Amino acid sequence: MTETLYSNLAIFILSLLVGFEVISKIPSTLHTPMMSGANAIHGAVVAGAIVVAALADSPVGYILTAIAAALAAANVVGGYVVTDRMLQMFRRPDAPAAPAPATTSEKTS
Repeated sequence: MTETLYSNLAIFILSLLVGFEVISKIPSTLHTPMMSGANAIHGAVVAGAIVVAALADSPVGYILTAIAAALAAANVVGGYVVTDRMLQMFRRPDAPAAPAPATTSEKTS
């Protein structure tokens, strides 16, 4: 148990360091598109939470997997919302409506 805990803790710390280094090297203009895409990829975390929930055998395990699934689902939804908002910024605005034809009373005056 302790050996497994130490190896998982080491993986967690290494992933924190790698994540910090990767994020700090990305220019701020690319940060939002990359993070919105990464948030949308969190569907894998939802699938992982479901798998872990199937293997859980204690109330603590169920609660932790429910929290993980809820946070991952919020991340997925947030990623899609931000991505959609960014894509709308690049769309062309709709063409203005054509002016209505002049009526006969407007033509005579």
